[in-house]
Amino acid sequence: MATKKIFPTKSSSSLTPWLGIAFIIILLDQLSKITITRMFQLGEEKFVTSFFNLVLAYNKGAAFSFLQHSGGWQRYFFTAIGLAAAVYIVVLLKKHGGQRMFSWALSLILGGALGNVIDRLMYGHVVDFLDFHWDGLGHFPAFNLADSAICLGAALFILDELRRVNK
Repeated sequence: MATKKIFPTKSSSSLTPWLGIAFIIILLDQLSKITITRMFQLGEEKFVTSFFNLVLAYNKGAAFSFLQHSGGWQRYFFTAIGLAAAVYIVVLLKKHGGQRMFSWALSLILGGALGNVIDRLMYGHVVDFLDFHWDGLGHFPAFNLADSAICLGAALFILDELRRVNK
């Protein structure tokens, strides 16, 4: 006698690899930040190439130090935005787990957002350490692996949307 499943597991099983990717991003991000904070003093930089340094910087604001010097409320504001985005992304992943590029994009954004939320909750700021610079143009604002994952996820999201429009 065959049994019928009352609760289908397709959507929950398709969620697992995407949450796994987000977890790997969080893990790599946090390990890199722990390493850099143990090896560097705030503001210390190490020359790596003619266009790249490692530097320990703290960012209490958002991207490009937006709202960096706003009195502290921004910590809770950006933490709340990150957590709300994470919940919404999990809902989208559960709903669209079969769309590979879309789900990759969301997983990268999820991992990056939660990596920075962890920093805000633990330290009150985000730890940044990747410093790119070019002669005549100056330094790009320092960033971290979580920021990189968010940007890569956003690029994949745009690419996925462009592919969908062209179909």
